[in-house]
Amino acid sequence: MSFPLLTVTAAVPAVGAILTAAVPAARRTVAKWLALFVSLVTLVLAVLVFARFEPGGERYQLVESHSWIKDFGVRYELGVDGIGVALIALTALLIPFIILAGWHDADPLETKSSRWRPTQGFFALILMVEAMVILSFEATDVFLFYILFEAMLIPMYFLIGGFGDRAHAGSDENAAAQRSYAAVKFLLYNLVGGLIMLAAVIGLYVVAGNFSLTEIAEARASGQLEMATNTERLLFLGFFFAFAVKAPLWPLHTWLPNAMGEATAPVAVLITAVVDKVGTFAMLRFCLQLFPEASKWATPVIIALALISIVYGALLAVGQRDIKRLVAYASISHFGFIIMGIFAMTTQGQSGATLYMVNHGISTAALMLVAGFLISRRGSRLIADYGGVQKVAPVLAGTFLIGGLATLSLPGLAPFVSEFLVLVGTFARYPVAGIIATTGIVLAALYTLVLYQRTMTGPVKEEVRTMPDLRARELAVVAPLIALLIFLGVFPKPLTDIVNPAVSHTMSDVQQKDPKPEVEAAK
Repeated sequence: MSFPLLTVTAAVPAVGAILTAAVPAARRTVAKWLALFVSLVTLVLAVLVFARFEPGGERYQLVESHSWIKDFGVRYELGVDGIGVALIALTALLIPFIILAGWHDADPLETKSSRWRPTQGFFALILMVEAMVILSFEATDVFLFYILFEAMLIPMYFLIGGFGDRAHAGSDENAAAQRSYAAVKFLLYNLVGGLIMLAAVIGLYVVAGNFSLTEIAEARASGQLEMATNTERLLFLGFFFAFAVKAPLWPLHTWLPNAMGEATAPVAVLITAVVDKVGTFAMLRFCLQLFPEASKWATPVIIALALISIVYGALLAVGQRDIKRLVAYASISHFGFIIMGIFAMTTQGQSGATLYMVNHGISTAALMLVAGFLISRRGSRLIADYGGVQKVAPVLAGTFLIGGLATLSLPGLAPFVSEFLVLVGTFARYPVAGIIATTGIVLAALYTLVLYQRTMTGPVKEEVRTMPDLRARELAVVAPLIALLIFLGVFPKPLTDIVNPAVSHTMSDVQQKDPKPEVEAAK
């Protein structure tokens, strides 16, 4: 029996979460270092998964399969393709930076209106989310995936509602009410999506007789399992709705700005750079593979919704006065690009969408974490409360600028490659949609550069005159992310090599080929 590397990769942060939560209340520093150590061990294991995966090999590798609930055909079944490997690596990479960035975010507050803030619980919840997300990228049993898809909502609810942004966490009950509202809204939206998905999961079992993704897909491809057209479309809609809430896609997006605005900056990164990727990943793994005909049937509507997300999210980002909500609306726009790339049904589009998931995670982490450091110094999320920061904290301003430039997909930084591929893939099949989507690029430049101008340039405001520059711990968080953005911007080959074979399999699932370019013959 081979070493269960996938199980161990997910089990380490889960066990680490239990151990961290068990640390005595007086030993907060021990809990922090334990959580950081566990996240680094998980990163090493994720690197091993990346190294052992063979891009030219079987579609699903490092497979583990054990009977779980035998009477209902539920199995503990794991396996990774290139897309899953890339996202496991992203998750394991970001968690140590999230922990470091949030080093003091859960320290007790000495104000009469503050809640009890258990430091150990904060870091334990982060590790538990990491375990569930990694396992969801590995699960090839539909029921197992559903359990993880729903279970990760519980620790996220407590992270949003129990550990609010310190920019306004210390004084009035209104701040606590806003956090509670954001947490409940996050939970309700995703629970509704999950309940609809549960009905679709049950329907899939009635039709297929089991929950194994690989067995159902093989039976469909060989013609042994046929679904009525209406049945397939209804099941697709049940799955897609849940994933569109998680992603999020317009008009199911409204929980994200509230959640990111009220959460601490590290938790905001956990939401949009890690947890939300489960939604777009599942569109590729489950929607396209299990329901290929329904996916093609729904494509025009989904492309239209993605375009609305791109333009609408960018327009609202332009008008934001709150730094964190600006980043949230920018992420909605970026998720529109990802979903558009997936459903463009081209190799370039789906490769770009997968790269976009990874690159968006890194760029958003860089920008949001630096923004968090900025907000913690000034105690305000409002853009108008800043000005002239680059004169008193040049390193902070410089890293903020690079994170912002990555967000607008500047050539030479990682997101440019993925956004370019998404647009090329979309133009090839839907040229009008590609043209409309380019407006999102223009608007991204507008909201990013205006944000930098209003916060970092101009006269130095009195409140920021004594603002310190980035400290050693904060540099340890930001510098690797900036370096990775530059490296993957000029050399994306390590990712494309591992992603492209998986995209080829997905294109085969939906029986689509890239459209040939129309070249007018020379006269």
